Amino acid sequence: MLLAVLSGFIVALLVPYIHHVTRHVTGWILALLPLALTIYFATFIGRISDGEIIAASYEWVPGLDVNLTFTLDSLSLIFSLLVSGIGTLVVIYAGGYLHGHPLLGRFYVYLLMFMASMLGLVLSDNIITLFAFWELTSFTSYLLISFYNDQYASREAAKTALIVTGAGGLAMLAGLVLLGIIAQTWEISAMIPLHEEIRADSLYLPALILILIGAFSKSAQFPFHFWLPAAMEAPAPVSAYLHSATMVKAGVYLLARMHPILGKTDEWQVILIAVGGITMLLGGYVAWQQTDIKRILAYTTIGALGMLVFLLGIGTGTAVKAALIFLVVHSFYKGALFMVGGTIDHETGTRDITNLGGLASVMPFTFAAAGLAALSMSGIPPLVGFIGKEVIYESTLHPEDLPANLLTIAAI
Repeated sequence: MLLAVLSGFIVALLVPYIHHVTRHVTGWILALLPLALTIYFATFIGRISDGEIIAASYEWVPGLDVNLTFTLDSLSLIFSLLVSGIGTLVVIYAGGYLHGHPLLGRFYVYLLMFMASMLGLVLSDNIITLFAFWELTSFTSYLLISFYNDQYASREAAKTALIVTGAGGLAMLAGLVLLGIIAQTWEISAMIPLHEEIRADSLYLPALILILIGAFSKSAQFPFHFWLPAAMEAPAPVSAYLHSATMVKAGVYLLARMHPILGKTDEWQVILIAVGGITMLLGGYVAWQQTDIKRILAYTTIGALGMLVFLLGIGTGTAVKAALIFLVVHSFYKGALFMVGGTIDHETGTRDITNLGGLASVMPFTFAAAGLAALSMSGIPPLVGFIGKEVIYESTLHPEDLPANLLTIAAI
């Protein structure tokens, strides 16, 4: 499992040499790595479905009891398949989108480093290791957002994203350290049996708030949401990969991972439902006022992230299942829509919908992709988006000890 995580960093070191030789087909060659990782993780589906948890541990800083401990369970498997599977498509797409760009090789380096960082994050069982990979995703995200570094807007957007997510990460570290002090262990799997003692401890609330700040800043929750629309200055492959399918879901992943330890308390439910609900409504309200394709997608993504936090706040088994299903569904259709938006921008030179029209006849394949993704996003059967919306409604129909109007909020 360690090799699977480190493979992205290893190949990233070799990219300059690979790109020098393969040139125009570099994307296809490099896509073999995430494809191989997708196949590798897919081989565990049967064992994980049977309830098996696969763990591996390697010494890192033994004096501080900090190890490179990785765990593959149902949650980390879902995210690993998303990171590697969508990563395969994005690497190929990037080769066409940035074809001829003099810094394309550098872009591949950043992209593979990010992929490896995300895999390390979702597989880490040690909270200090998790934090290290968490910050690596912020750093590599900064490099990707600022790829067009000759443009002021790109540099400012990257700086904003780094400051918000970096500061949130430091708050999260403080919360994780408090959590480790309470549990007397750095391993997440060892904390789960101690959940009652952790929730009863006087340090529970400060630890919870600090960890939530980190999760909210990463997943663009109100009031930290502003960095995500600004990040649309990044190339379309970055938006499709980081800002719809993977990095922005890291905060949601952390909440799902911590749910058995910190969840199901009044504090957890009130904060997550309130913040998720506000973010969901804010994203939807602002999205319909935009005319830039990528900003429309960015604000609808913020709304979707709010929905995921909202569902995890409800915290019932049905709500958590709905959150995970919707997370996968959203990654598929929103990643596709970001690629469509990037293709339209690449071919027409504009993302302003008021200046676009009649493209179906000249871009029929892009039109078909956009139509299918949009229908899925709208929850039209038999597309998978319909399933995602249905399980959300089901989870809000009969929440335990929660207001009955949650279905109304979810429907909006």
